[in-house]
Amino acid sequence: MFQAQTIIEPFRVKVVEPLPLPTREERRAALAAASFNLFSVPADKVTIDLMTDSGTSAMSQEQWAAMMRGDESYAGARSFYRFREAVEDLTGMRHIIPVHQGRAAEKILFTVTGGPDRKVPANTHFDTTRANVEHTGAEAVDLVIEEGRRPETEHPFKGNIDTERLDEFLAAHPGRVPLVVLTVTNNSGGGQPVSLANIRAAREICHRHGVPLFLDCARFAENAWFIRAREEGQAGRSPAEIAREMFRLADGCWMSSKKDAFGNIGGFLAMNDDGLAAECRNLLILTEGFPTYGGLAGRDLEALAVGLREVLDEHYLEYRIRSTAYVWEHLDRAGVPLLRPAGGHAVYLDARAFLPQVPPEELPGQTVSVALYLEGGIRSVEIGTVMFGRTRPDGRQQPGMMDLVRLAIPRRVYTQSHMDYVIEAVRYVFERRDRYRGFRIDFEPPELRHFTCTFAPLGWDPLAE
Repeated sequence: MFQAQTIIEPFRVKVVEPLPLPTREERRAALAAASFNLFSVPADKVTIDLMTDSGTSAMSQEQWAAMMRGDESYAGARSFYRFREAVEDLTGMRHIIPVHQGRAAEKILFTVTGGPDRKVPANTHFDTTRANVEHTGAEAVDLVIEEGRRPETEHPFKGNIDTERLDEFLAAHPGRVPLVVLTVTNNSGGGQPVSLANIRAAREICHRHGVPLFLDCARFAENAWFIRAREEGQAGRSPAEIAREMFRLADGCWMSSKKDAFGNIGGFLAMNDDGLAAECRNLLILTEGFPTYGGLAGRDLEALAVGLREVLDEHYLEYRIRSTAYVWEHLDRAGVPLLRPAGGHAVYLDARAFLPQVPPEELPGQTVSVALYLEGGIRSVEIGTVMFGRTRPDGRQQPGMMDLVRLAIPRRVYTQSHMDYVIEAVRYVFERRDRYRGFRIDFEPPELRHFTCTFAPLGWDPLAE
Protein backbone atom coordinates (compact mmCIF):
# COMPACT_ATOMS: atom_id res chain seq x y z
CA MET A 1 0.00 0.00 0.00
CA PHE A 2 1.28 3.45 -0.91
CA GLN A 3 2.58 5.37 2.12
CA ALA A 4 3.42 8.97 1.27
CA GLN A 5 6.50 10.47 2.89
CA THR A 6 5.38 14.01 2.12
CA ILE A 7 2.98 15.64 4.57
CA ILE A 8 0.79 17.83 2.35
CA GLU A 9 -1.23 20.89 3.29
CA PRO A 10 -4.69 19.53 4.23
CA PHE A 11 -6.45 22.27 2.24
CA ARG A 12 -6.65 23.84 -1.21
CA VAL A 13 -6.19 27.52 -2.01
CA LYS A 14 -9.43 29.28 -3.03
CA VAL A 15 -8.58 32.98 -2.74
CA VAL A 16 -5.16 34.59 -3.18
CA GLU A 17 -3.70 37.85 -1.93
CA PRO A 18 -0.91 39.67 -3.81
CA LEU A 19 2.46 39.44 -2.08
CA PRO A 20 4.33 42.75 -1.61
CA LEU A 21 7.77 42.73 -3.26
CA PRO A 22 9.46 45.96 -2.13
CA THR A 23 12.88 46.72 -3.53
CA ARG A 24 15.95 46.95 -1.32
CA GLU A 25 15.84 50.75 -1.59
CA GLU A 26 12.20 50.74 -0.50
CA ARG A 27 13.09 48.55 2.47
CA ARG A 28 15.94 50.87 3.44
CA ALA A 29 13.57 53.84 3.32
CA ALA A 30 10.99 51.97 5.40
CA LEU A 31 13.60 51.08 8.05
CA ALA A 32 14.78 54.68 8.24
CA ALA A 33 11.23 56.01 8.57
CA ALA A 34 10.51 53.43 11.28
CA SER A 35 13.69 54.24 13.26
CA PHE A 36 14.56 50.54 12.87
CA ASN A 37 11.45 49.34 14.75
CA LEU A 38 9.81 46.71 12.55
CA PHE A 39 6.44 47.27 14.25
CA SER A 40 6.42 50.65 12.50
CA VAL A 41 7.11 49.28 9.01
CA PRO A 42 3.97 49.32 6.79
CA ALA A 43 2.73 45.87 5.78
CA ASP A 44 2.96 46.73 2.09
CA LYS A 45 6.72 46.98 2.55
CA VAL A 46 6.98 43.41 3.92
CA THR A 47 7.33 40.36 1.67
CA ILE A 48 7.04 37.52 4.22
CA ASP A 49 5.48 38.62 7.51
CA LEU A 50 6.58 36.39 10.38
CA MET A 51 6.22 39.00 13.10
CA THR A 52 3.31 37.11 14.68
CA ASP A 53 0.88 34.27 14.21
CA SER A 54 -1.74 36.31 16.09
CA GLY A 55 -4.72 37.34 13.99
CA THR A 56 -2.88 36.49 10.78
CA SER A 57 -4.41 33.09 10.01
CA ALA A 58 -6.35 32.23 6.87
CA MET A 59 -9.93 31.32 7.72
CA SER A 60 -11.65 28.28 6.25
CA GLN A 61 -14.71 28.17 4.01
CA GLU A 62 -16.72 26.95 7.01
CA GLN A 63 -15.63 29.97 9.06
CA TRP A 64 -16.55 32.36 6.25
CA ALA A 65 -19.90 30.64 5.86
CA ALA A 66 -20.53 30.83 9.60
CA MET A 67 -19.85 34.57 9.56
CA MET A 68 -22.92 35.01 7.36
CA ARG A 69 -25.00 33.72 10.30
CA GLY A 70 -23.67 36.46 12.54
CA ASP A 71 -26.38 37.80 14.81
CA GLU A 72 -25.54 41.39 15.69
CA SER A 73 -28.16 41.78 18.41
CA TYR A 74 -26.77 43.82 21.27
CA ALA A 75 -27.88 41.39 23.98
CA GLY A 76 -28.40 37.64 23.83
CA ALA A 77 -27.30 37.17 20.23
CA ARG A 78 -27.59 33.64 18.83
CA SER A 79 -23.93 33.87 17.85
CA PHE A 80 -22.89 34.16 21.49
CA TYR A 81 -24.64 30.93 22.43
CA ARG A 82 -22.97 29.04 19.61
CA PHE A 83 -19.62 30.47 20.72
CA ARG A 84 -20.31 29.63 24.36
CA GLU A 85 -21.24 26.05 23.46
CA ALA A 86 -17.93 25.57 21.62
CA VAL A 87 -15.87 26.95 24.52
CA GLU A 88 -17.82 25.02 27.14
CA ASP A 89 -17.36 21.79 25.18
CA LEU A 90 -13.60 22.41 25.01
CA THR A 91 -12.91 23.71 28.51
CA GLY A 92 -15.71 22.28 30.64
CA MET A 93 -15.86 25.62 32.49
CA ARG A 94 -19.10 27.22 33.67
CA HIS A 95 -18.45 30.90 32.99
CA ILE A 96 -17.50 31.97 29.45
CA ILE A 97 -16.73 35.67 28.97
CA PRO A 98 -15.94 36.85 25.41
CA VAL A 99 -13.35 39.60 24.87
CA HIS A 100 -11.86 41.27 21.83
CA GLN A 101 -8.44 39.65 22.32
CA GLY A 102 -6.25 37.97 24.92
CA ARG A 103 -4.79 41.08 26.50
CA ALA A 104 -8.32 42.31 27.26
CA ALA A 105 -8.88 39.12 29.27
CA GLU A 106 -5.58 39.73 31.06
CA LYS A 107 -6.53 43.32 31.81
CA ILE A 108 -9.86 42.27 33.33
CA LEU A 109 -8.51 39.28 35.26
CA PHE A 110 -5.52 41.03 36.80
CA THR A 111 -7.39 44.24 37.54
CA VAL A 112 -9.70 42.09 39.67
CA THR A 113 -7.06 39.80 41.20
CA GLY A 114 -3.85 41.84 41.16
CA GLY A 115 -2.64 44.84 43.13
CA PRO A 116 0.32 45.91 45.27
CA ASP A 117 1.90 43.14 47.34
CA ARG A 118 0.41 40.48 45.04
CA LYS A 119 2.65 38.02 43.22
CA VAL A 120 1.71 36.03 40.12
CA PRO A 121 3.98 33.06 39.30
CA ALA A 122 4.00 31.44 35.87
CA ASN A 123 6.18 29.18 33.77
CA THR A 124 6.94 32.33 31.74
CA HIS A 125 4.74 35.40 31.33
CA PHE A 126 4.45 36.75 27.81
CA ASP A 127 4.76 40.49 27.17
CA THR A 128 1.14 41.60 27.59
CA THR A 129 0.60 39.23 30.52
CA ARG A 130 3.57 40.65 32.40
CA ALA A 131 2.51 44.21 31.58
CA ASN A 132 -1.05 43.69 32.79
CA VAL A 133 0.14 42.03 36.00
CA GLU A 134 2.68 44.74 36.74
CA HIS A 135 0.32 47.58 35.80
CA THR A 136 -1.72 46.70 38.91
CA GLY A 137 1.38 46.90 41.12
CA ALA A 138 1.71 43.12 41.38
CA GLU A 139 4.91 41.21 40.63
CA ALA A 140 5.14 38.77 37.70
CA VAL A 141 7.47 35.89 38.58
CA ASP A 142 8.82 33.34 36.08
CA LEU A 143 9.43 29.80 37.37
CA VAL A 144 10.16 27.87 34.18
CA ILE A 145 12.40 24.81 34.53
CA GLU A 146 16.12 25.43 34.18
CA GLU A 147 16.23 23.73 30.76
CA GLY A 148 13.74 26.33 29.53
CA ARG A 149 16.29 29.08 30.13
CA ARG A 150 18.97 27.59 27.87
CA PRO A 151 18.35 27.70 24.09
CA GLU A 152 20.89 24.98 23.30
CA THR A 153 19.46 22.37 25.70
CA GLU A 154 17.32 19.50 24.41
CA HIS A 155 14.21 18.73 26.47
CA PRO A 156 10.78 17.60 25.23
CA PHE A 157 8.84 19.95 27.54
CA LYS A 158 10.93 23.06 28.09
CA GLY A 159 7.75 25.00 28.86
CA ASN A 160 7.22 23.14 32.15
CA ILE A 161 6.98 25.10 35.37
CA ASP A 162 9.49 24.14 38.06
CA THR A 163 7.12 22.44 40.49
CA GLU A 164 9.60 22.37 43.39
CA ARG A 165 10.14 26.13 43.11
CA LEU A 166 6.40 26.68 42.71
CA ASP A 167 5.67 24.76 45.92
CA GLU A 168 8.33 26.74 47.78
CA PHE A 169 7.06 30.02 46.31
CA LEU A 170 3.46 29.43 47.36
CA ALA A 171 4.57 28.36 50.84
CA ALA A 172 6.69 31.52 51.19
CA HIS A 173 3.90 33.90 50.13
CA PRO A 174 0.63 32.69 51.68
CA GLY A 175 -2.35 34.89 50.87
CA ARG A 176 -0.39 36.97 48.33
CA VAL A 177 -0.75 34.79 45.23
CA PRO A 178 -4.15 35.24 43.55
CA LEU A 179 -3.48 32.60 40.86
CA VAL A 180 -0.77 30.63 39.05
CA VAL A 181 -0.38 30.83 35.27
CA LEU A 182 0.72 28.13 32.84
CA THR A 183 1.26 29.42 29.30
CA VAL A 184 0.64 26.58 26.81
CA THR A 185 2.69 26.54 24.68
CA ASN A 186 5.29 28.74 26.38
CA ASN A 187 5.71 31.57 23.86
CA SER A 188 8.49 33.55 25.57
CA GLY A 189 10.46 30.35 25.99
CA GLY A 190 10.44 29.38 22.33
CA GLY A 191 6.94 27.99 21.76
CA GLN A 192 7.84 25.02 23.96
CA PRO A 193 5.09 22.75 25.31
CA VAL A 194 4.02 21.92 28.85
CA SER A 195 3.51 18.24 29.65
CA LEU A 196 0.27 16.81 30.98
CA ALA A 197 2.19 15.45 33.97
CA ASN A 198 3.46 18.96 34.72
CA ILE A 199 -0.06 20.42 34.54
CA ARG A 200 -1.28 17.70 36.93
CA ALA A 201 1.59 18.37 39.34
CA ALA A 202 1.00 22.13 39.23
CA ARG A 203 -2.71 21.57 39.90
CA GLU A 204 -1.97 19.43 42.96
CA ILE A 205 0.44 22.01 44.38
CA CYS A 206 -1.95 24.91 43.71
CA HIS A 207 -4.91 23.16 45.28
CA ARG A 208 -2.88 22.16 48.32
CA HIS A 209 -2.07 25.85 48.84
CA GLY A 210 -5.61 27.02 47.99
CA VAL A 211 -4.50 28.93 44.86
CA PRO A 212 -6.33 28.61 41.52
CA LEU A 213 -4.48 27.46 38.40
CA PHE A 214 -5.13 29.32 35.12
CA LEU A 215 -4.00 28.44 31.60
CA ASP A 216 -2.96 31.05 29.07
CA CYS A 217 -4.16 28.78 26.29
CA ALA A 218 -3.63 30.69 23.04
CA ARG A 219 -1.89 27.66 21.51
CA PHE A 220 -3.59 24.85 23.42
CA ALA A 221 -4.04 22.61 20.36
CA GLU A 222 -0.36 22.72 19.46
CA ASN A 223 0.46 21.91 23.08
CA ALA A 224 -1.93 18.94 22.97
CA TRP A 225 -0.22 17.65 19.81
CA PHE A 226 3.20 17.81 21.47
CA ILE A 227 1.84 15.92 24.48
CA ARG A 228 0.63 13.17 22.16
CA ALA A 229 3.92 13.09 20.26
CA ARG A 230 6.37 13.38 23.16
CA GLU A 231 4.79 12.28 26.44
CA GLU A 232 4.82 8.68 27.54
CA GLY A 233 1.40 7.05 27.52
CA GLN A 234 -0.30 9.70 25.37
CA ALA A 235 0.36 8.42 21.84
CA GLY A 236 -2.99 6.68 21.43
CA ARG A 237 -5.13 9.66 22.39
CA SER A 238 -6.63 12.30 20.13
CA PRO A 239 -5.57 15.95 20.45
CA ALA A 240 -9.17 16.77 21.43
CA GLU A 241 -9.10 14.28 24.32
CA ILE A 242 -5.79 15.63 25.57
CA ALA A 243 -6.92 19.24 25.26
CA ARG A 244 -10.08 18.58 27.25
CA GLU A 245 -8.04 16.98 30.03
CA MET A 246 -5.66 19.93 30.07
CA PHE A 247 -8.54 22.35 30.65
CA ARG A 248 -10.22 20.17 33.25
CA LEU A 249 -7.05 20.24 35.33
CA ALA A 250 -7.32 24.05 35.53
CA ASP A 251 -9.62 26.37 37.45
CA GLY A 252 -9.71 28.98 34.71
CA CYS A 253 -8.14 30.06 31.46
CA TRP A 254 -7.94 32.84 28.94
CA MET A 255 -7.28 32.73 25.24
CA SER A 256 -6.24 35.03 22.50
CA SER A 257 -8.37 33.29 19.88
CA LYS A 258 -6.29 35.01 17.22
CA LYS A 259 -3.95 32.02 17.46
CA ASP A 260 -5.30 28.46 17.68
CA ALA A 261 -8.90 29.43 16.84
CA PHE A 262 -7.85 30.92 13.46
CA GLY A 263 -9.52 34.22 14.37
CA ASN A 264 -8.52 37.60 13.03
CA ILE A 265 -9.81 39.05 16.32
CA GLY A 266 -11.30 37.72 19.54
CA GLY A 267 -10.71 35.81 22.74
CA PHE A 268 -12.32 34.68 25.96
CA LEU A 269 -11.91 34.41 29.71
CA ALA A 270 -13.33 31.26 31.33
CA MET A 271 -13.52 30.04 34.91
CA ASN A 272 -15.53 28.05 37.45
CA ASP A 273 -15.49 30.53 40.36
CA ASP A 274 -18.90 32.24 40.54
CA GLY A 275 -17.73 35.26 42.53
CA LEU A 276 -14.65 35.93 40.40
CA ALA A 277 -16.74 35.57 37.24
CA ALA A 278 -19.25 38.14 38.50
CA GLU A 279 -16.47 40.66 39.18
CA CYS A 280 -14.91 40.03 35.77
CA ARG A 281 -18.25 40.45 33.99
CA ASN A 282 -18.83 43.76 35.73
CA LEU A 283 -15.47 45.03 34.52
CA LEU A 284 -16.15 43.59 31.07
CA ILE A 285 -19.27 45.77 30.78
CA LEU A 286 -17.23 48.81 31.75
CA THR A 287 -14.41 48.16 29.27
CA GLU A 288 -15.41 45.72 26.51
CA GLY A 289 -19.18 45.56 26.17
CA PHE A 290 -22.19 43.51 27.17
CA PRO A 291 -21.37 39.95 28.38
CA THR A 292 -22.87 38.31 25.29
CA TYR A 293 -20.61 40.10 22.84
CA GLY A 294 -17.62 41.37 24.83
CA GLY A 295 -16.18 43.69 22.19
CA LEU A 296 -16.84 41.33 19.27
CA ALA A 297 -19.27 41.34 16.39
CA GLY A 298 -21.57 38.34 16.10
CA ARG A 299 -19.77 37.27 12.93
CA ASP A 300 -16.48 37.10 14.85
CA LEU A 301 -18.06 34.88 17.52
CA GLU A 302 -19.32 32.57 14.77
CA ALA A 303 -15.91 32.29 13.12
CA LEU A 304 -14.25 31.47 16.45
CA ALA A 305 -16.82 28.80 17.33
CA VAL A 306 -15.92 26.98 14.11
CA GLY A 307 -12.18 27.57 14.49
CA LEU A 308 -12.03 26.09 17.99
CA ARG A 309 -13.23 22.79 16.54
CA GLU A 310 -11.22 22.89 13.30
CA VAL A 311 -7.93 23.42 15.10
CA LEU A 312 -8.10 19.99 16.74
CA ASP A 313 -8.22 18.18 13.41
CA GLU A 314 -5.32 15.72 13.43
CA HIS A 315 -4.43 16.25 9.78
CA TYR A 316 -4.17 20.00 10.30
CA LEU A 317 -2.04 19.66 13.44
CA GLU A 318 0.31 17.17 11.81
CA TYR A 319 0.81 19.59 8.90
CA ARG A 320 1.17 22.58 11.23
CA ILE A 321 3.86 21.10 13.46
CA ARG A 322 5.69 19.44 10.58
CA SER A 323 5.82 22.62 8.48
CA THR A 324 7.45 24.51 11.37
CA ALA A 325 9.90 21.65 11.90
CA TYR A 326 10.74 21.76 8.18
CA VAL A 327 12.10 25.30 8.53
CA TRP A 328 13.87 24.46 11.80
CA GLU A 329 15.59 21.37 10.36
CA HIS A 330 16.89 23.16 7.27
CA LEU A 331 18.32 25.99 9.35
CA ASP A 332 19.80 23.56 11.85
CA ARG A 333 21.59 21.69 9.06
CA ALA A 334 23.03 25.02 7.91
CA GLY A 335 24.52 25.59 11.37
CA VAL A 336 22.21 28.47 12.30
CA PRO A 337 21.97 28.70 16.12
CA LEU A 338 18.41 27.85 17.14
CA LEU A 339 16.40 27.36 20.28
CA ARG A 340 16.08 23.58 20.63
CA PRO A 341 13.96 21.60 19.97
CA ALA A 342 11.58 22.90 17.29
CA GLY A 343 8.48 24.56 18.69
CA GLY A 344 4.97 24.65 17.31
CA HIS A 345 4.07 28.08 16.00
CA ALA A 346 7.51 29.52 15.32
CA VAL A 347 11.20 28.97 14.78
CA TYR A 348 13.36 30.88 17.27
CA LEU A 349 16.86 31.99 16.33
CA ASP A 350 19.36 32.20 19.19
CA ALA A 351 20.58 35.76 18.56
CA ARG A 352 23.38 35.70 21.15
CA ALA A 353 24.97 32.70 19.46
CA PHE A 354 24.11 34.06 16.00
CA LEU A 355 25.97 37.33 16.69
CA PRO A 356 28.52 36.63 19.45
CA GLN A 357 30.23 39.96 18.69
CA VAL A 358 27.09 41.84 19.83
CA PRO A 359 26.66 41.75 23.63
CA PRO A 360 23.12 41.41 25.03
CA GLU A 361 23.02 45.06 26.13
CA GLU A 362 23.55 46.03 22.47
CA LEU A 363 20.45 44.07 21.40
CA PRO A 364 21.60 41.21 19.14
CA GLY A 365 18.03 40.08 18.52
CA GLN A 366 17.08 43.47 17.15
CA THR A 367 20.16 43.39 14.92
CA VAL A 368 19.22 40.02 13.42
CA SER A 369 15.64 41.18 12.89
CA VAL A 370 16.76 44.32 11.05
CA ALA A 371 19.18 42.32 8.89
CA LEU A 372 16.49 39.80 7.90
CA TYR A 373 14.17 42.59 6.84
CA LEU A 374 16.86 44.51 5.00
CA GLU A 375 18.13 41.47 3.10
CA GLY A 376 14.91 39.56 2.44
CA GLY A 377 11.91 41.69 3.31
CA ILE A 378 11.13 39.26 6.15
CA ARG A 379 9.57 40.76 9.25
CA SER A 380 10.30 38.91 12.49
CA VAL A 381 10.17 39.96 16.13
CA GLU A 382 12.81 40.19 18.86
CA ILE A 383 11.95 38.30 22.04
CA GLY A 384 14.74 39.18 24.41
CA THR A 385 16.35 42.25 25.89
CA VAL A 386 14.15 44.71 23.98
CA MET A 387 10.93 42.94 24.93
CA PHE A 388 11.80 41.80 28.44
CA GLY A 389 14.91 43.67 29.54
CA ARG A 390 15.11 46.94 31.47
CA THR A 391 16.89 50.25 30.98
CA ARG A 392 19.12 50.93 33.98
CA PRO A 393 19.56 54.41 35.45
CA ASP A 394 22.88 54.75 33.58
CA GLY A 395 21.07 54.19 30.27
CA ARG A 396 22.53 50.72 29.66
CA GLN A 397 20.32 47.72 29.07
CA GLN A 398 19.71 45.04 31.68
CA PRO A 399 19.51 41.91 29.48
CA GLY A 400 16.53 39.60 29.36
CA MET A 401 16.64 35.86 30.06
CA MET A 402 17.51 35.04 26.43
CA ASP A 403 17.85 36.96 23.18
CA LEU A 404 15.72 35.28 20.54
CA VAL A 405 14.34 36.19 17.14
CA ARG A 406 10.94 34.65 16.54
CA LEU A 407 9.87 33.62 13.06
CA ALA A 408 6.17 33.11 13.78
CA ILE A 409 4.39 31.22 11.00
CA PRO A 410 0.77 32.27 10.33
CA ARG A 411 -1.67 29.35 10.07
CA ARG A 412 -2.70 28.19 6.59
CA VAL A 413 -1.13 31.24 4.93
CA TYR A 414 2.30 30.55 3.41
CA THR A 415 3.38 27.70 1.13
CA GLN A 416 6.51 25.58 1.22
CA SER A 417 8.17 27.79 -1.40
CA HIS A 418 7.63 30.79 0.87
CA MET A 419 9.33 28.90 3.68
CA ASP A 420 12.19 27.89 1.37
CA TYR A 421 12.67 31.60 0.64
CA VAL A 422 12.81 32.31 4.39
CA ILE A 423 15.41 29.56 4.86
CA GLU A 424 17.57 31.04 2.11
CA ALA A 425 17.35 34.54 3.58
CA VAL A 426 18.25 33.43 7.11
CA ARG A 427 21.21 31.45 5.79
CA TYR A 428 22.39 34.47 3.80
CA VAL A 429 22.28 36.74 6.86
CA PHE A 430 24.04 34.08 8.94
CA GLU A 431 26.83 33.76 6.38
CA ARG A 432 27.37 37.55 6.60
CA ARG A 433 27.01 37.71 10.38
CA ASP A 434 30.49 39.11 11.08
CA ARG A 435 29.61 42.48 9.53
CA TYR A 436 26.67 43.28 11.84
CA ARG A 437 26.82 45.39 14.99
CA GLY A 438 24.28 46.35 17.61
CA PHE A 439 21.68 48.98 18.47
CA ARG A 440 20.72 51.19 21.36
CA ILE A 441 17.23 52.32 22.33
CA ASP A 442 16.91 56.09 21.98
CA PHE A 443 13.21 56.36 22.92
CA GLU A 444 10.99 54.05 24.94
CA PRO A 445 7.54 54.27 26.57
CA PRO A 446 7.10 53.14 30.19
CA GLU A 447 5.34 49.85 29.32
CA LEU A 448 5.50 47.35 26.44
CA ARG A 449 8.32 49.38 25.00
CA HIS A 450 9.05 47.09 22.05
CA PHE A 451 5.88 48.15 20.22
CA THR A 452 6.81 51.81 19.87
CA CYS A 453 10.44 52.36 20.94
CA THR A 454 13.00 53.65 18.44
CA PHE A 455 16.58 52.54 17.83
CA ALA A 456 19.92 53.94 16.73
CA PRO A 457 22.76 51.79 15.35
CA LEU A 458 26.02 51.44 17.27
CA GLY A 459 29.22 51.66 15.21
CA TRP A 460 27.71 50.74 11.85
CA ASP A 461 25.26 52.00 9.25
CA PRO A 462 22.62 49.33 8.47
CA LEU A 463 21.27 51.45 5.61
CA ALA A 464 24.65 51.31 3.88
CA GLU A 465 24.75 47.51 3.97
